[in-house]
Amino acid sequence: MDVPVLCLGTMTFGTPVGEREGIEIVRRALELGIRFIDTANMYEGYTRYIGSVGGAAEEILGRALKGSRRDDAVVATKVGMKIGPGAEDEGLSCDHIQRECDRSLQRLATDRIDLYYMHKPDPGTPLEESIATFDGLIGAGKVRQWGVSNFDVEETREVLAVCDREGWPRPVAHQAPFSLLKRDIEQDLLPLCRAEGIAVVPYQVLQGGLLTGKYLDGVPDGSRGAEKPEWLPLLDDEEVRRALRAIAAEADRAGLGLFEHTLRTTLAVPGMASIILGVKRPGQIDAAVQALAS
Repeated sequence: MDVPVLCLGTMTFGTPVGEREGIEIVRRALELGIRFIDTANMYEGYTRYIGSVGGAAEEILGRALKGSRRDDAVVATKVGMKIGPGAEDEGLSCDHIQRECDRSLQRLATDRIDLYYMHKPDPGTPLEESIATFDGLIGAGKVRQWGVSNFDVEETREVLAVCDREGWPRPVAHQAPFSLLKRDIEQDLLPLCRAEGIAVVPYQVLQGGLLTGKYLDGVPDGSRGAEKPEWLPLLDDEEVRRALRAIAAEADRAGLGLFEHTLRTTLAVPGMASIILGVKRPGQIDAAVQALAS
């Protein structure tokens, strides 16, 4: 799959990004050539809690892509997180994956998912069962390609070994957390993905907004730190703030703003295929495109 270097993230769709704003954001992204859009069956914005039903982001995205716009987009979604009170409402069992794939297709108002991720490992289900189910979804035309998210290096090696042993298609993408403040995957996971030809699509690239520069002088109104501080636990970590100031100084020496420096430096890391950016306003998409254009 050919995707742009920027991927629109939709984790905030639902609250604080409502339907009208979400549709506007998606359509502006497409206008700017950002045709890679990431969502998940659990996403519903700040109202999300473990076991809540999710689905809001997929529904908004489905409405935004209604009609001919669907063919303009590469849509990625995920399965595996808890989205209900019962034991059957999470994990990577065959029944759960098939049920949630159909629900995602309905909410997205589409006949196929371009990239379907296992959102996290499921120790309670044999890996063979999970991968066989994904292979079946690909064979049925419901999914084009598949990937993994939040799998560590050993878990990823196990996935590849099972695929090769059974003759199943390998994952084409790995969605893992990465930022200039949190570079752990450079030690082992990123080199493995490069060696095995797996595209890395990192999330948390801006570390919840810390790497935009907006928090260098406090917590601004309307920011995630003000609206949802529990989603930004590193904000009050003095070691992190020292590292943030050091990165800001690097950006200044390069003659760049922190936001621009972060996007460019992250994309320059070997193996990074596309970086996920969550936004709350269309203007933030324009800013990201402009940061990479000059």
